[in-house]
Amino acid sequence: MKNFFNSSDSEKHEEKVNDEKVQSISYSQSILSLPDLDPTLSRHASEYEADLSKIQPGVAGEKGHQLKRDLKARHISMIALGGSLGTGLLIGTANSLATAGPGSVFITYSFVGLMVFFVMSALGEMATYIPLAGGFTGYSDRYAHPALGFAVGYSYLAKYLIVTPNQLVAGSLVMQYWVSPEKVNPGVWITIFLVSVVLINLFGVKFFGELEFWLSSLKVITVLGLIIMLFVFMLGGGPDHERLGFRYWTNPGAFAPWKGIASIPKAKFIAFVSSFVYAVFAYSGTELVGVVVAEASRPRRNVPRAIKLTFYRICIFYILSVLLLGCCVAYNDAELVAARAKSTSSSASPFVVAINAQGISGLPHLMNACILIFVFSACNSDLYIATRTLYGLSVQRKAPKILSRTNKTGVPYLSLAVAFCFSCLAYMACSSGSASIFGYFVNVVSIMGLLTWISLLITHICFMNAMKAQGIPRKSLPYRAPFQPYASWITLFFCILVALIKNFTVFLNGFNYKDFITGYIGIPYYFICFFGYKFITGAKRHKSAEVDLLTHKDVIDAEEEEYAFAEAELKAERGNKKDAQWLYDRIFGWIF
Repeated sequence: MKNFFNSSDSEKHEEKVNDEKVQSISYSQSILSLPDLDPTLSRHASEYEADLSKIQPGVAGEKGHQLKRDLKARHISMIALGGSLGTGLLIGTANSLATAGPGSVFITYSFVGLMVFFVMSALGEMATYIPLAGGFTGYSDRYAHPALGFAVGYSYLAKYLIVTPNQLVAGSLVMQYWVSPEKVNPGVWITIFLVSVVLINLFGVKFFGELEFWLSSLKVITVLGLIIMLFVFMLGGGPDHERLGFRYWTNPGAFAPWKGIASIPKAKFIAFVSSFVYAVFAYSGTELVGVVVAEASRPRRNVPRAIKLTFYRICIFYILSVLLLGCCVAYNDAELVAARAKSTSSSASPFVVAINAQGISGLPHLMNACILIFVFSACNSDLYIATRTLYGLSVQRKAPKILSRTNKTGVPYLSLAVAFCFSCLAYMACSSGSASIFGYFVNVVSIMGLLTWISLLITHICFMNAMKAQGIPRKSLPYRAPFQPYASWITLFFCILVALIKNFTVFLNGFNYKDFITGYIGIPYYFICFFGYKFITGAKRHKSAEVDLLTHKDVIDAEEEEYAFAEAELKAERGNKKDAQWLYDRIFGWIF
C-alpha cells in the first residue's frame, strides 16, 4: 500500500506547497506575454487547460494526466437542475408515502432538502475559490486532513462502483415491463446499457456534458409535467372531475403509524423518523456538481448559478411534487401498497398510482419510458463519477499513479476500465440468488452518500477556520455560502444524526441482524480508511494558520479576469442589438 500512499504526507506538504508556489509565480509571469487568442476563450483556460489545480506537480501537471475543461455553462446548469433526478423521486417516494404518510414525507423531504442545499453551498464556496482536479478528496486533503481526503474518496468511490451496476440492473428490470425475461435474458439489456454508457464516457467530457444536458432537459420536462398533472388532479381537473384537495391529509391522515407498535403516537413518530432514510436516498447524487466543476469552464460564474438552481430544484421538483403526490394518493391506497412490492418499472411508481386512480389509460407505458431515461441518465453519470473519483484519488497519490492517465479527449481511461469491471457485477442479476446478495451489498454502501456530506461539511468548517486564522475576509470569496458558519455546523449535526438512525427500525419487532450489518457497516469502513491511512502515512491535521489558501489562486483570478474582459468586448461589439443572442440572454441568461 505504501507504493501509492504518501510515505510522509506531513513532511512533503511544505515541500509540495513551495514547489507549487514557484510554479504558479513562473506561470503567472509567463502568461502576461501570451498573444491574444480567440476572444470567446480565456488565454489562461487555453494554457492552463486541465492542470486545473496542479494539485500534484508530478501527476496532474504531467502531460497525459490532464482532464479537459469542456463543460460549458449550460451543461453545468442543466446537470445541477436535473442531474440527480432519478428513481429515488419517481419510485422511492412510494415507500416513503406508504410508510410514513404525506405529512411526514413533506416535512422530511423539506428538511433534508435544506440540508442538501447547505452542503451544496459549502461545496460551492470551496469549488469556486480554487477548483481542484482531485474533487472531494482534493478539498479535504488540502484544507482539513489528508486522511479525511482518503476516507471520503474511497467511501464515495465505493458508493459509485456499486451504484453503477445497480442502475444497470434497474434498467433491465424496467425493460421487463415490456419484454418478459423468458423472452429476452436480462443480461442482454445490461450489455446494451453498459456498452452505451462506457462509449459515452470514453468520447470525452464534452460529449458527456452535451448528452447529459439533453437527458436532464427531458427529466426536467417530465417532472414538471407530472407536477402540473397532479395539480390538475388535485383541483378536480381529472376525468371524474372530483376535487381532491387535502382530503387524504385528514382521512386516512397526514401521518401513518408504524406497523407492530401499539401506541399510535409512538408508531407515527417512528414512521416519521424512518422516512428520513427515503428522503436521503431521493437526494443522493446532488453533489454531482462538485465533481464536474473540475472540468468546467469559468467555474466562478457557472458554479454559483448551479448552486442557486439546486435550491429551485429542491423546492419545485422534490418538495412540491411530494406535496401534490400526498394530495392525490392516500398512504393506505391498495395500489400504492402493491407498488412497493414491484421492482423499478412504472408499476412501482406512486405517480402511476395517481394516474390509474383517475382512470387514464396509456400513460403507464409513457411513464415507463420516462423511467428508462431516468435510469440511463443516472447510470451514465454514476459511471462518470466513479471514474473521476478514482482519478482524483490517483492524482492525490492515494491510488496508483497509472490510474490518472488520460487519453487525447482528457478521459482517465484506466480509471474508466476499473469502473467498467465493477459494472460487470450487474450480470449477477441473471441469477436470482446472486441478485438477492447484491441487494444487501447495495445497502452496505447506501450510507456512503451521508458520509460524503459529513466529510464535505467538516472540510468547509476547516476552510472557514483557515480563512479566519489567516485574516482573509469572507467578503473576498467569489461565492459566499449563506448563514455561515452556523449552517455548516447545524447541518453537520443533523447529517450525523440521520446517519446513526438510518436503520434503527432493525431493533423493532425483533432484531434483524442482516439489515443491521448491511445498514451500518459503512461507518466502520469509513473509520478504517481514515485511521488506516493516518497510521500508515503518519499524516497530520493541517493547522488553520498553515492551510494553503494561496497556491494557484492567482491563476484562477487571472483566468476569471480574462473571461470577464472577453465577455465585455463581445457585449461592446453587439451594442444594443435586439437580435437572437439578445433574446436568448433574456430568456435563458439567468440559468446559463
